[in-house]
Amino acid sequence: MERTPHFFYALKLPQDAKAFLAQTSDRLREELSFNRWVHEEDYHITLAFLGSATKEQLNASLTYVARELTVHSPFSLTIQDFGVFGNSDSPRIFWARLDKEEKLLQLRNSVYQSCVNAGFKLETREFRPHITLARRWQGEQPFSKVYLTGNVPFSFQANEIVLYETHVEKTPKYEMKESFFLK
Repeated sequence: MERTPHFFYALKLPQDAKAFLAQTSDRLREELSFNRWVHEEDYHITLAFLGSATKEQLNASLTYVARELTVHSPFSLTIQDFGVFGNSDSPRIFWARLDKEEKLLQLRNSVYQSCVNAGFKLETREFRPHITLARRWQGEQPFSKVYLTGNVPFSFQANEIVLYETHVEKTPKYEMKESFFLK
């Protein structure tokens, strides 16, 4: 059965940030029993999850996003620590937390509103910027918070927004469809 493609807009991480997260994940993989670890090339910060989309909706969103991004310039982000979503004993997501950055929130709001203007019905949950590293705890013992030392904080430059298509059967599973650089 063929899956309907899903799309999302995200902040693409630069290679140095991806390498830092991959090294951290490689070290933690031996200690933490998650079912699936995210491929290094798939690290990103989701700005708007679109789900399935018509070609017309995608084209409209690209037009709106391109117009909105002209007012945003590159900025610095910092990976501060790590956390989980879901039950604290058996979390569904292990992630890297970013320092609060007003420019990221403004960027997300611009991309989000552009997608709404293009006709997408988007999630209304509060935006909690993070980078997913692993999914589904499968350890025999309950998960316990890991305190990492010596590796965080890690700062990087945010300067590229990407429209990705998801291919769940591939690794890496996100294909870049369009890219916009902040000026």
